[in-house]
Amino acid sequence: MTARKHLLVLLTLLTAACTAEQGGTPFAAPRISSPPSADLGPSTKVSAVVDGRTVELADGTRARISLLAEPSSCAAPAALEFATKTLLDKEVRVSSITPGEVSLVLQDGADYALLAVKNGVLRTTGVDGGPLIEAETKAAQAKLGLWAQDCATSTAPRPPASTSTTTTPPPPPPPPCVVVYRVTNEWPGAFQAQVTVRNVSGALVNGWTLRWRFTDGQTVAQMWNGTVSQAGGDVTVTNAGYNALIVVDGSVEIGFNGSVTGPNSVPGSFTLNGRTCTAG
Repeated sequence: MTARKHLLVLLTLLTAACTAEQGGTPFAAPRISSPPSADLGPSTKVSAVVDGRTVELADGTRARISLLAEPSSCAAPAALEFATKTLLDKEVRVSSITPGEVSLVLQDGADYALLAVKNGVLRTTGVDGGPLIEAETKAAQAKLGLWAQDCATSTAPRPPASTSTTTTPPPPPPPPCVVVYRVTNEWPGAFQAQVTVRNVSGALVNGWTLRWRFTDGQTVAQMWNGTVSQAGGDVTVTNAGYNALIVVDGSVEIGFNGSVTGPNSVPGSFTLNGRTCTAG
């Protein structure tokens, strides 16, 4: 019995000594941290700006900034000026998207592509949604940068010079628009109609005026998605504040309630900003 008590006392003293040596707290297990993000490379400097979406870095690398579309010829000078002011001799951080393309982040954390789109300097390409599409939509609605310009996306080639003594006049340009006029409802003395205008000009339409002529004495009583005025049979509709922009191959739709006392013929022709449209 005495020997057992001595053994218990010895074990108790050894345990206390170990605990005191460790400060009374068991050692914590080592923590494994996640590897640092490798999205952005080290800081570098933009040594030259080639155009609105192409730069040369300090090491001589020339790269195109990803997700930005090539500007039209009339918007290119403004894009170059913006890129030069924003990037030239500035410190940036670079991440590679695809070979030959990069993403540039400025020292204040701003992404250059997003900044250019927000200011209406460039459009996006290869993007289905997200901040870039949202920024492009807001820039268009606010008529910033290129959205404020009447800038065609392409220029028709000149016809070759004729070698004969008689010259053939060039064919007229294709109609810039297609208009579909449809009576959607009729009742005695009144009717409802819908007019759809599609932009097929190949250029952005920023602000529009649509005209047509009624031949049966119809009058417009109430219109939506546009502002109407009428003098006799001549009807003039201008855009509302929210639908002034018609993108290439895009369309706007207006509708109205009208009054009529006899036949209700569809107007024979329409013009958009003074140019004759095709009836759809």
